[in-house]
Amino acid sequence: MSEVRRDIVTDTWVIVDIENDTIPKVTVTTSETSEDCPFDDGKENRTPNEIFAIRDGTLPNKPGWKVRVIPNIKPILRIEGELEKTGVGVYDMVTGTGANEVIVETPKHIVNFFDLPDEQIVLVLQTYRERIVDLHKDERMRYILIFKNHGRLAGASTIAHTHSDLIALPATPIRIKQKLNGAREYYGYKERCLFCDIMQQEIEMADRFVFQSDSFVVITPYASRFPFEILILPKRHCFSYKLIDQNEITDLARVLKKILKSIYDILGDVPYNFILNDSPNLIPRSDYWKTIKQDYHWHIEITPRIYRTTGFELGTGFYINRFSPEKAASALRASL
Repeated sequence: MSEVRRDIVTDTWVIVDIENDTIPKVTVTTSETSEDCPFDDGKENRTPNEIFAIRDGTLPNKPGWKVRVIPNIKPILRIEGELEKTGVGVYDMVTGTGANEVIVETPKHIVNFFDLPDEQIVLVLQTYRERIVDLHKDERMRYILIFKNHGRLAGASTIAHTHSDLIALPATPIRIKQKLNGAREYYGYKERCLFCDIMQQEIEMADRFVFQSDSFVVITPYASRFPFEILILPKRHCFSYKLIDQNEITDLARVLKKILKSIYDILGDVPYNFILNDSPNLIPRSDYWKTIKQDYHWHIEITPRIYRTTGFELGTGFYINRFSPEKAASALRASL
């Protein structure tokens, strides 16, 4: 028996198996190590020159850093050049202007993000904020996507050293547009934030509630696309991650460490994607979204990659989730 559930934010559908009680496992792990990792402290000459770094008085591109941001050695978008829009018959084309950066999260050769000390995760989260603030000054950049691919099945590179990726885009991605549209439509009808209402309902119902901290709530979404998909929401209504304060960053570091370790304890070293869902850059068009500060709510998604995408998902836009979010939340609560 299954249920077909609608994601109220994106207006997409998920088929959820509500009878399966067997926690899915993966056999592929990401436990590989490297004796010659270019991201380790002392290997700075093996990477492009840094864009940003947190240091204690040491020289750029030298040892002694804590977090380091470098250009991707094979960028899919480049910062150089003007943003140009062109019509190609009935099609639209925009030049490949943007940014493609790698955030190296520690000078030590550590593979799992949750193995970082709390204070190191705080520095990583501060770096996220600094890069968004800086790139939002460039009106060519419409959306800044920060994400982490852990494990080869989640699209990770051959470098196991824990790191995040940043891509600054000249257009807003369709999934973000879906979330923006869903949030605005809900706000227009109820004059309340959709994400705030979801958060409050999930706390009250408790079926998909995992835990809460001083500043954040962790749930498994009602229409979870993947087994053990996680949604992390700030309790304080805020449309943009760049407005996060230091207390929230410190708290978020503890939350991420806790939930990623719990996923590891239950599923093993499962591949996953970590995505920071932020608001678009408002500088290019100040009138782009008049109610965005009231209707949108930044959040983080963590999506374990246990099953491969099949032709069904590609052909329909539906997802099949073979382990219900209620059972996932129960297993996560039990592991904390």
